[in-house]
Amino acid sequence: MRLKPAKQLFFAGCLLIISITSTAQFAPPAGQPGTEATHADSNVFVGWAAQCEIVRGPVKIDQQALGEASYGNATDARLKADNIAVSLGEGGLATLTFEYALWDGPGADFAVFENSFSDDFLELAFVEVSSNGMNFFRFPAISLTGSEAQIDGFGLLDATKVDRLAGKYRALYGTPFDLADLKDNVGLNTEKVTHVRIIDVVGSIDPAYARYDEAGRIINDPWPTPFPSSGFDLDAVGVIHDQRNLGVDPNTTRQFRIYPNPAIETVYLENPDQIGVTATYVCDAFGRRLIKAGDGTPVQINISALAPGIYLIECVASDLHVYQKFVKQ
Repeated sequence: MRLKPAKQLFFAGCLLIISITSTAQFAPPAGQPGTEATHADSNVFVGWAAQCEIVRGPVKIDQQALGEASYGNATDARLKADNIAVSLGEGGLATLTFEYALWDGPGADFAVFENSFSDDFLELAFVEVSSNGMNFFRFPAISLTGSEAQIDGFGLLDATKVDRLAGKYRALYGTPFDLADLKDNVGLNTEKVTHVRIIDVVGSIDPAYARYDEAGRIINDPWPTPFPSSGFDLDAVGVIHDQRNLGVDPNTTRQFRIYPNPAIETVYLENPDQIGVTATYVCDAFGRRLIKAGDGTPVQINISALAPGIYLIECVASDLHVYQKFVKQ
């Protein structure tokens, strides 16, 4: 049977989507080029969770009589990451609050720390946030591990197949989250996030107990783990942007223009309103300065040495820091 052109185009598109999904690769483990892992000692952190409340899950979700996880205490998830954690159990959750509300700054805004002893024994969790402690909004998690066979209790995962799930990195390296991913949710004020919730993904591929990513795929991680330390082991939540460093006027970004975007070797910055910029930098997704740009109109920046990814242009004008994102191909 010969397909009509419209159907040929449709099936070609489907094959392209399948191909992209099967080969998609996310940030690698800590220490590797392109990683997003952020060490607890990094100066990007301006604070840590102040309070934590937990609701434990069972050590084995299909055998509730075995009891709940019991390792650690809620206080172990407070303050700086130190590899002392509290276990949530299967499907258990932790809700954390902060001294100052979080806000959507440039790049990642907070990071979640687990206590894995390696780069590939990973126990995962959903991450949700709230502006009022009642209505929570989940980051769109992605798991491409597959569910053809269960990852056993001591099995391994590939971090490059996981995105927007906590637990992606080994102990003392946080998994970053960007509130911009949730900016279109009605009912969430990304400029004033007061609560972060961590929810264990269970890990079973049995449909009776499975949890699913944003595309409806079963999230497969080590299961079962019928021990007191069952489930996600929460060490800490580190704050990158809170109300203390709210120094960006989002409306001002309209007065600058970056081109081309995406860019390969050179990016230009125009300042049509002649705002008094005293310095211009290229920063990574955490706001760390990588390149100081020269003067000129427009500002011309050589980015050929940067790895492909998402970066920020920072313009310093008096007491104001203005950021805009661009993509390096």
